[in-house]
Amino acid sequence: MSAVLNVQGVRKRFGGLEALAGCTFAVEEGSITSLIGPNGSGKTTLFNTVTGFVTPDEGEVSLRGEQIQALSPDRIYDRGLGRTFQQVRIFSRLTVLENVLVATSRSSVIKGLLARTRQSERDRAMDLLNFVNIARLADVPAGSLSFGQKKLLEIATILVGEPKVLLLDEPAGGVNPTMTAQIGEKIRELNQRGITFLVVEHNMEFVMGISHRVVVMARGKVIAEGSPDEVRRDPKVLEAYLGA
Repeated sequence: MSAVLNVQGVRKRFGGLEALAGCTFAVEEGSITSLIGPNGSGKTTLFNTVTGFVTPDEGEVSLRGEQIQALSPDRIYDRGLGRTFQQVRIFSRLTVLENVLVATSRSSVIKGLLARTRQSERDRAMDLLNFVNIARLADVPAGSLSFGQKKLLEIATILVGEPKVLLLDEPAGGVNPTMTAQIGEKIRELNQRGITFLVVEHNMEFVMGISHRVVVMARGKVIAEGSPDEVRRDPKVLEAYLGA
């Protein structure tokens, strides 16, 4: 497999804090790669850098060979890279279906959207809700969903854009075991359909169960990478999590 996403020597400072200290790794096309590390290791800053919310001080981020570190989030999304957030971003007062329909529109004006929505767009939205198993909740206000259901809804809205690479920020965080298993199942199914994943997650059981490869960060740089079994046995990983 070839690398679809490359991070090379990325550095980022916030005042006197070096959040990323020459971070380098690659995500192979067609893989599920997980990014782990103790709190403060730089995972969120790296995610924000890859997706255009933070501009690195040094280094390069490339998607299929094109440098994207200077692009805005919407331009990166247009190139087939989508993401979810640790704190779910949905429209709580809209219904579940309306949230997905909003994602089909380029307009920032929500009022009158449903009146202009074509039947094909509604059908597409319902197909996505069916895929994530929440179609039965289509007419329910999104704010009333459980946290896990909100994460599934956010995934559905991102899938509207048909991303080829999807970054998930703690998809299992704060979610009950049943819903965690369901989210893992959907990630594997989407991966089989051709979507490449980079996943930030603290739930090690979840990570080891879905990942083809695991990248470990500490103090703003990559300290280990390999298969789940290789990472699990790496002394540097144990030291980073548990101390020397």
